[in-house]
Amino acid sequence: MALGLPISHQPNVPGRGIVAGYGPRFWGLVVAIGVASGVAAGAFVQLLDLVERVAWSHDAGRLADAVRATSPIHHVAVLALGGLLAGAGIVALAHRARPGAVEISESLWLRSARLTIPGSLARGTLSVVTIGLGSSLGREAAPQLAGAAVASRAADRVGLPAWQRRLLVACGAGAGMAAVYDVPLGGALFALEVLLGTITLPLVLPALATALVATATAWLILPDRPTYAVPSYGTSASLLTWALVAGPVAGLAAVLWVRIVARAAALRPQGRGRVAVPAAVFAALGAVAITYPQILGNGRDIVALGTVGGLSVGLLAVLLVLKPLATAACLGSGAPGGLFTPTLAFGVLLGGLLGHAWTAVWPGAPAGAFALVGGAAVLAAAMQAPLTAVVLMLELTRNADGLIVPMLLAVTAATVVARLLQAPSIYAARLTDTAAERQCTVEAEWDRPPVPEPAGAAR
Repeated sequence: MALGLPISHQPNVPGRGIVAGYGPRFWGLVVAIGVASGVAAGAFVQLLDLVERVAWSHDAGRLADAVRATSPIHHVAVLALGGLLAGAGIVALAHRARPGAVEISESLWLRSARLTIPGSLARGTLSVVTIGLGSSLGREAAPQLAGAAVASRAADRVGLPAWQRRLLVACGAGAGMAAVYDVPLGGALFALEVLLGTITLPLVLPALATALVATATAWLILPDRPTYAVPSYGTSASLLTWALVAGPVAGLAAVLWVRIVARAAALRPQGRGRVAVPAAVFAALGAVAITYPQILGNGRDIVALGTVGGLSVGLLAVLLVLKPLATAACLGSGAPGGLFTPTLAFGVLLGGLLGHAWTAVWPGAPAGAFALVGGAAVLAAAMQAPLTAVVLMLELTRNADGLIVPMLLAVTAATVVARLLQAPSIYAARLTDTAAERQCTVEAEWDRPPVPEPAGAAR
């Protein structure tokens, strides 16, 4: 009994104490990892802006407009260069045998949560440069790798047990996401719901602390503003009914997308093809971008336009096919990068297209509202993380709370459909069988419940 108070019977509150259960060194690492993640996120965003400015003369506004202003030869040449850099970079990382040059999910779930800082920073830098040149993958992978690698190295230096190292690596990845998108709560939930698969008070506090420190640190470099500026949408009977109907459709679309991701990951080239294939794929992407420049980059422009009703029905339909294919092609070529924004863009395109069809029967709801709800639903089902998806949509826009009820309806229905079909998440889908075979057993220490140890045993 502490301070004369009885031990709590609340399931998520251990009687041993939360703060004391970790120890000062653990909390010092939480702060240090948060600062490192914030600095890394700011640096990677600055690098991305620099590459886009040099490659496409993109200073402000939409990337697609800057790409459209260049010549067709410039399209193909820049993308071919991006493919060559991606292939050569992956080969160089493989030759140096850096264990840190892997995906976050692979390292956390299959490699005892161990990453090296040089390998992770090299892979992150490569992903940012190629995305700036036009790769259709997400930018969040770079700061996530940086935050997770710092956490892994720091935990090993201090000598923390395996379960605390695993917790800190997940927190570092979540902090990187929080900092790059200015989503502290969403980043914390990503670490908990997606990477660790559990949400309990002893885990929530380190995740929240790391994410908020990273976000605040990034404010020293990046502006504190919503990623997507959307108007304030309200709920209507039409939108609520549509959410019930569209939710299962979004779930099916997410399952299809996850299977495409899995297939693309399995087709990643080996041997000499690791350089030739990315160059050819990226050059072809540049050729398609002559007509549809919106397919280049992570999809931020698509989300920005779709959530305010700025895309025509015809463009919605075309991009609904081309954008996921472009992302899958880049992933299948072996190029590094994330899947968060490309997945969100796919959901926004689907929601916008279904919304246009719905308003022909029951008009009244704005096109952007359908896109926002559809984006959240596909994201939730594809990540297998309904809470994270909803919170991310609220933080990314800071103005979508009026859609919370239809969003929850669609997210729940989509996630249920994905679970009934036993689909993995996009992060599990990109793990190849070869990666899974590299570690057949998980450390015995990981089987222990990840809760704080008694204060006397804390490190």
